[in-house]
Amino acid sequence: MKNRINLFFFVVFLLMLASCGTSKSMRHQPQISNLNTSKPTVIKKSDSVFVSGKNSLLKNKQGLWELYVEGDPLEIGLNTGALSDSLLKNQEHIFFSKIKDIIPSRFEQKILRQFLKWYNRKLYLNVPEEYQTEIYGISQYTSHDFENIAPQYQRSLYLHAAHDIGHALQDLALVGCSSFAAWGEKSEDGNLILGRNFDFYINDSFAENKIIAFISPEQGHKFMMVTWPGMVGAVSGMNQEGLTVTINAGKSEIPLSAKTPISILTREILQHAQNIEEAIMIAKKRSVFVSESIMVGSAQDNKAVLIEVSPKKMDVFDVPNSNQLICSNHFQSKAFENDKRNEMQIADSHSKYRLDRMQELLSENSKINPKIASEILRNKEGLKDIPLGLGNEKALNQLLAHHGIIFKPKEKLVWVSANPFQMGEFVCYNLDSIFKERKSNTAVSFEQENLNIAEDPFVKSTAYQNYKKFKIQNHQFDLYLENKETVSSEFIEHYQSLNPDYWVVYYKAGLYFYQKKEFKLAQANFQKALTKEITTAPEKATIEKYLKKLKRKLK
Repeated sequence: MKNRINLFFFVVFLLMLASCGTSKSMRHQPQISNLNTSKPTVIKKSDSVFVSGKNSLLKNKQGLWELYVEGDPLEIGLNTGALSDSLLKNQEHIFFSKIKDIIPSRFEQKILRQFLKWYNRKLYLNVPEEYQTEIYGISQYTSHDFENIAPQYQRSLYLHAAHDIGHALQDLALVGCSSFAAWGEKSEDGNLILGRNFDFYINDSFAENKIIAFISPEQGHKFMMVTWPGMVGAVSGMNQEGLTVTINAGKSEIPLSAKTPISILTREILQHAQNIEEAIMIAKKRSVFVSESIMVGSAQDNKAVLIEVSPKKMDVFDVPNSNQLICSNHFQSKAFENDKRNEMQIADSHSKYRLDRMQELLSENSKINPKIASEILRNKEGLKDIPLGLGNEKALNQLLAHHGIIFKPKEKLVWVSANPFQMGEFVCYNLDSIFKERKSNTAVSFEQENLNIAEDPFVKSTAYQNYKKFKIQNHQFDLYLENKETVSSEFIEHYQSLNPDYWVVYYKAGLYFYQKKEFKLAQANFQKALTKEITTAPEKATIEKYLKKLKRKLK
């Protein structure tokens, strides 16, 4: 009863909090009175080709959507929304269905909606007007099925902070990205080359409609970025000056309100900076609400640096006496040397392991070229090539990446992976040729087919087919554990045989037998799990705790 009373007062407090200071943000809209607000006319040439004047969207043979839009921020937003209309509505359904899976209770969903209104009350003050205007344009094409969450524009704005909010509030391990850069003697031709995996995972459907956006804005530099329907922020991109941006999440504290979403900051850098110095100047102007490493590569400087930002401080990690830079999910600059959260991230997470693995793979290859970069991004083994089990977050290829990407900034070349994950064909694009004068009502793929990198042979392997079966059975096992159902020994044996090097298959079997009070079988499975490469220190400690309990029970 006492817990219920506490919960009641906590809920009332949240509702009161949510009503304070949110009305202005809920009414706010960008200034568009002096802009052309007429909606574009889209010509549907086929189920996978759409054209509106010089703007177009097409699906190439690798399954990647190629978007080209130009104009002022509202024109870019409206054309993006009009061309990707059905994709946009589908993506919203995918995202919000995931929220329902996580929070099935309608009452708790209502509390979450009120919290988001309050938490995002200052978001509009921290997003530049040009991006608010672009988001407004896209929002005109969003679904009306989610008006209970927020009106179209506010909801679209909120989604740009979703990565940051999830990162800050739940410390999600959905963003365990890995990136590297090489130049000078470490690069095959001496020019800068960068590679990265964007390990942001909602579910398998979320990554199905990857968009390679080529944007020609009225203000700033023309650029490309890999995105998804409705997203104007940049997570991976390169502009026509040969400046690249990628983001890697760090360990964050929980802030009291949303500020500038990290993807909006990186979009601003991508559109308005031409070298590292200008990128740093833009980063200094903005207040962010999560900790993030922004890897900035520059053709002008022929090198890369990390701009490391947090809600309270910022620093730049440079490697003046080296010709390579590696980044995972912890900070490396002086300002964060003694940061407790960063120290905890290094000690407890898989970030340091992946950084060491990239170091190892780069050391094994004296000169990096795009093909070698793709092999590093696709690598599934651990340090010294030990088997990790498929899907282990200690691997560079965790079999969940939204995309892998490779940049050659001086040549204005970029390679983007097709599905699945970073294992499909890496499709090559040349920004210089793409941004030449365009004709109206035409749409052909921009890919440079002769420079594409072939898909990973692993995609056709029995091991990968087994992994796909494992994912289904792994979810099923979670349901069995949750509902405390009885599982056959044949199911457990088959489940473990599908991914025998992965510690999780023995850990979950151990949990099952522990639930059923079959303590010897539980002990054997927990002990087997400890012989595998366990993802994080806290997970290893959990298994060791179970074994201590079992030792007492089996006396």
